[in-house]
Amino acid sequence: WVTWINDNLTNGGHPLYMALYFLLIVGFTYFYVAITFNPEEVADNMKKYGGFIPGIRAGRPTAEYLDYVLTRVTLPGSLYLGLVALIPLIALVAINANQNFPFGGTSILIMVGVGLETVKQIDSQLQQRHYEGLLR
Repeated sequence: WVTWINDNLTNGGHPLYMALYFLLIVGFTYFYVAITFNPEEVADNMKKYGGFIPGIRAGRPTAEYLDYVLTRVTLPGSLYLGLVALIPLIALVAINANQNFPFGGTSILIMVGVGLETVKQIDSQLQQRHYEGLLR
């Protein structure tokens, strides 16, 4: 089994490695969301402070609805994260690049996140000074 792992799971260009990598990213995305977001706590806080979701009763139905929506929203997000993380692996295979490829999946996600945050901060600064906005 050590030889099989060495043949199939140590080379980033192997299809089995890519599939397992993608599935682990999707799984850990669901795991992270399950740890960080508690629908019962959010539903209790909404009920305590008078918030509600139109058409949904306060309490347990709200928690069930939030869990349903969260599961639906997490799926495309996790698939997106998995695909972004696969970009460097696919580039290594497609253009026959070496291991010194400058962009990893994590660095791409960081660059996109920093870019979006920068645009958001610039837009908020412009709105504070009564401008129309950056993206209009």
